[in-house]
Amino acid sequence: MPKKKSVYVCQECGYDTPKWVGRCPGCGAWNSMVEETAKTNIAHGLSLGLGSAKVQKPQLLSEISIAKMPRFTTGSVELDRVLGGGIIPGSMVLMVGDPGVGKSSLNLRICAYTANMKKVLYITGEESLQQIRMRAERIDALSDKMLVLSETNMELINEHVEKQQPDLLVVDSIQTIFRPDVQSAPGSVSQVRECAVELLRLAKSKAIAVFIIGHVTKDGTLAGPRVLEHIVDTVLYFEGERNAQYRILRAVKNRFGSTNEIGLFEMRDIGLVDVPDASKLFLSETVHDSGVIITPTIEGTRPLLVEIQALVAPTPYIPPRRTSDLVDIKKIQLLLAVLEKRVNLALGACDVYVKIAGGIKIDEPACDLALCVALASSFTNKVVKEKTVVFGEVGLSGEVRAVNGADIRIKEACKLGFTNIIIPQKNLNTVGKITGVNIIGAANIKEALQAVF
Repeated sequence: MPKKKSVYVCQECGYDTPKWVGRCPGCGAWNSMVEETAKTNIAHGLSLGLGSAKVQKPQLLSEISIAKMPRFTTGSVELDRVLGGGIIPGSMVLMVGDPGVGKSSLNLRICAYTANMKKVLYITGEESLQQIRMRAERIDALSDKMLVLSETNMELINEHVEKQQPDLLVVDSIQTIFRPDVQSAPGSVSQVRECAVELLRLAKSKAIAVFIIGHVTKDGTLAGPRVLEHIVDTVLYFEGERNAQYRILRAVKNRFGSTNEIGLFEMRDIGLVDVPDASKLFLSETVHDSGVIITPTIEGTRPLLVEIQALVAPTPYIPPRRTSDLVDIKKIQLLLAVLEKRVNLALGACDVYVKIAGGIKIDEPACDLALCVALASSFTNKVVKEKTVVFGEVGLSGEVRAVNGADIRIKEACKLGFTNIIIPQKNLNTVGKITGVNIIGAANIKEALQAVF
C-alpha cells in the first residue's frame, strides 16, 4: 500500500508547502502551517464530479438561452436589490458577518418566504432542530413547507439533496461542514475548500440556488481560504456592530448584478427588517448646531441623505489628532490642507474628529464639499443655514468639481423638505428649476462657505 503524501497548509490563506515552515510564504502569518494529507489530481477530479462529466461542445454565445434562469424574490426588497433583482437558480451566495449580526435569522426568513413557492432545504451544522424551531417562532418565520436538517457530513448532505431536489439550499455554516475523506478538522482550509466545491457542483449541475453562511476572523475578514470567495458567485458582507440598531448588507462580489448596491436593515425583536426609507430614518435625530451638515450620497442607484458631524478644537498635542471611523483619514488630511491654504483657516494646530451619523461609510468624492463645510463650521463656530444640503468634489486648488447623479441627489433632498441646496457650478446647467427650492452653484470653496453661512 503506497504511503500517503502530506503537505503543510496555511490556515489563513491556503498556501501549501511540502515542508513545515514557521512563517507562511504566502501571507506572512506565523505558526499557521498545519499538516494535511495531499490529494492526487485524479482523486480531486473525481471528488468534483469531473470524471463522470459529459463532454460538451462549444456554443455560440448569441444562441445560449437564459429563459431557464428566471430570478425569484427572497421576500426582502433590500436583499433583492443587493443580489441584483432576486435569486438566480444555480447561483451560489456566500453571506459573511460578525457573530450575532443576523445572518441566520435573515436566511431563515428567506427560507420561510420562499417555501411557499419553491422547495427549500435548510441545513444547520451549529444548532439543533429544536433551536431552529424556537428561532422561527420568535422571528415569525414558521413555515409548514420548509425542510430542516441538522447535519455536518458532506456526503450525507449530498444524499439528502439528491433525494429532495430542493430549489433553494441554505448551509449554516460552511465552517462546520466536513468531508470524511479529507484528513483535517472541520473549518480548516482543506475542508472549507472541498465542501464549497461540492456545493458548487450541486448548484450548477442541478440548478439549485445555494446560500452558505461564513464566519469572520478577528479583523473582520472571511475565515478560511481566500479561494472560497473565488468559488462562489456572490459575496455579501454585513457591516455594523452587533449591538447597533442598523445593519448594512454590501456585495463585494456579484456575477449577476452590481457591487455598488447596499441593503439596509434594522434589528428588531423579530430579527432583521427592511428599511425602505433610510434617509428619513438617518435624519430623525439631526441637531442644528455648528459642525453639522447634510449631504446626499449615492450607493449604487440609491440616494441617501446622511449627516456629517465635525469637531475641531485646539490641542496641546504635537502632532494634532485626526480621528474618523467611517471616513478615510487621508481624505480628511487633504481637505484640511486645502482649507488652510485656500481659505486661510488655521487648522494645523487643532484636533479634528469626523463622524457619520447612522454608521454609513462614505468614500465618494461628492462628499468632499460637505466635509469642508462641516470642518469650517466647527472651526469658526458658525451654524449652517437651516434646511441646507451640500455636495460636490473639491480639488487641490479649492475648486468645486461636478459630480454624477446631481438630479437624483436634489430630488431626494427636496422630498425630505430641504430648500437650500449648494451644488457645483458646472452641475447647475444640468438640473432644472424647482419651485420653492433655492439651488446655488459654487465654483470654489469660498463661494460655497459664503452660501451656507
